[in-house]
Amino acid sequence: MTTEAEPLDIVLVGPMGAGKTSVGRRVARRLGVPFIDTDKRIVAAHGPIPAIFAEHGEERFREWERGVVAEALAEGGVVSLGGGAVTDAGTRDLLRDHPVVFLTVSADAVADRIRGTNRPLLADDDPVARWTSIFEARRPWYEEVATATFDTSRRPMQRIADEIATWRRTLA
Repeated sequence: MTTEAEPLDIVLVGPMGAGKTSVGRRVARRLGVPFIDTDKRIVAAHGPIPAIFAEHGEERFREWERGVVAEALAEGGVVSLGGGAVTDAGTRDLLRDHPVVFLTVSADAVADRIRGTNRPLLADDDPVARWTSIFEARRPWYEEVATATFDTSRRPMQRIADEIATWRRTLA
């Protein structure tokens, strides 16, 4: 038996607007580990995501994202992935040995969360319909990598974070 505690690492995946960043920060505080938002790291290294998509395309973005995810997983803590990270097979492979929480949310609940945001994949006349289409296309990948699923639709983020932190501690 080892006297050193296992690190309480966890990965959060889910669609745009599911609350990965706000829940992730709270979970990290509860577990006493760092919080890493991979989208923020990509922006810091390469500039705004809409500009990356426009100048380099989604394929190049996913390549950069995979590298950032690998670095974040190596550092440990609570790692929040961008909504489309799971579309990349290499990124999904990186997640196989980690506890992964799939944060799901209903289209009704997400409507207010995505209104007025600058998300390149939602640049459409009906962003909620576009969000729903993207979510349904990605859902099998979220489910493939998920160790557990939590719905963020209509419950306080504090409570969800408490439940995820408690769940994670049970794995240790």
